[in-house]
Amino acid sequence: MSETAETRVATLGLELPPAPQPIANYVPATRVGNLLYVSGHGPVRPDGTMRVGRVGQEFDLEQGRLEARQVGLAMLATLRVQLGSLDKVKRVVKVLGLVRSTDDFFDQPKVINGFSDLMVDVFGDAGRAARSALGTNTLPGGIAVEIEAIFEVRDDS
Repeated sequence: MSETAETRVATLGLELPPAPQPIANYVPATRVGNLLYVSGHGPVRPDGTMRVGRVGQEFDLEQGRLEARQVGLAMLATLRVQLGSLDKVKRVVKVLGLVRSTDDFFDQPKVINGFSDLMVDVFGDAGRAARSALGTNTLPGGIAVEIEAIFEVRDDS
């Protein structure tokens, strides 16, 4: 029997935070056919808090990468709520990562690797996706990273 996404989460000892709730007039995810479009997520921690700061100022590259990884954990929580199980994810299709960073910080792709590496850890090769990583001057609440993604899901989900 091959290892599933749910067993990988357990094996890796990942602690998923509560699935974030929308802070404005939108839904956490929308399904169209076999695609699940997941709204932008921030780095929600298990206690529901988020750290604030700018990569290149309050956060260095590694701390920014860890913030992106935390966004991934929050998104996994949303996927589990939306689908009932992470095993219903067939693959990660597209990722858009936004990094709140200083004007002289140019490693946004390395920051978003924190998210992408987690998706590969959980979904294996199906976690590799098309991706964009952009810098920005501001994000909601002053968070350092926001990520949205599109997932292909199994027909039976």
